[in-house]
Amino acid sequence: MASVQFGQHAPARRVILHLSDTHLLAGDRLLGGRYDAAAHLRRTLDAAEATGVRPDAVVFTGDLTDLGEPEAYRALRAAVEPWAARLGAPVIWVAGNHDERPALRAGLLDAEATEEPVIGVWNLDGLRLIALDSSVPGWHHGDLDAAQLDWLRRELAEPAPLGTILALHHPPLPTHIPFFDILELRDQAGLADAIAGSDVRAILAGHLHYSTSGTFAGVPVSVSAASCYTMDLARPAEEVNGMDAGQSFHLVHVWDDTITHAVVPVVDAEPAGYFTPEWVARMGALTPEERLEAFSRKR
Repeated sequence: MASVQFGQHAPARRVILHLSDTHLLAGDRLLGGRYDAAAHLRRTLDAAEATGVRPDAVVFTGDLTDLGEPEAYRALRAAVEPWAARLGAPVIWVAGNHDERPALRAGLLDAEATEEPVIGVWNLDGLRLIALDSSVPGWHHGDLDAAQLDWLRRELAEPAPLGTILALHHPPLPTHIPFFDILELRDQAGLADAIAGSDVRAILAGHLHYSTSGTFAGVPVSVSAASCYTMDLARPAEEVNGMDAGQSFHLVHVWDDTITHAVVPVVDAEPAGYFTPEWVARMGALTPEERLEAFSRKR
């Protein structure tokens, strides 16, 4: 059935799983005394695997641990690496404000435990993914210094066949929650200048603990909600707080002319059961005109 094209668009050229803000603690301690971050991570990984998608990469956009504990990074790696191996996908770790660069580099990258930014470039068979490090050691707001922006300009100097996706923790977007702006990404003008005229097609981010989207310097930005807990936006902006609900991840589909970001909720719910592989097979056996008659015509 993969060869059957039902509409105008061929299958996506690349697919990325985008997860964020796992906030693991050593010893599987409850986050804030109430959120089981380790259990929620397991549920999120199970839900992602159950989609049947075999992505070209898995991107975690920061706040991988809550306190930067070495044991927490080891637990995260132990949970994610076998899962990613089953999917056949590389894992791209992005640093967030709750992470500590030395422990992250040692625990997840087998690199020297230094304060050097956690950055990298991946060639996903023509699609370039660049991880930036917006964390600021000792602080929770985000920033990208001149050296990192210069590095980014050099990487972007040569276009990639399928373009470039950036991944960082702090999204270059405004938020309607006023106090969140205290911890925003600073020097957004510098980032805009660095990507101007480049082949950057999308920006993936986290940090906010709720899913949102917008544009930055003409580039679409997609923010994935957290796996640990999310923000309850069904409250006045000044009263928004965390809730143990609404966890999700994103499926990023890359076509030649567009990129989509689908929010996938991590919930326990029985599907209606109308669409099945058998139903899809029946549609696939029909002509395009017969499909319209069978599925599009109002009865």
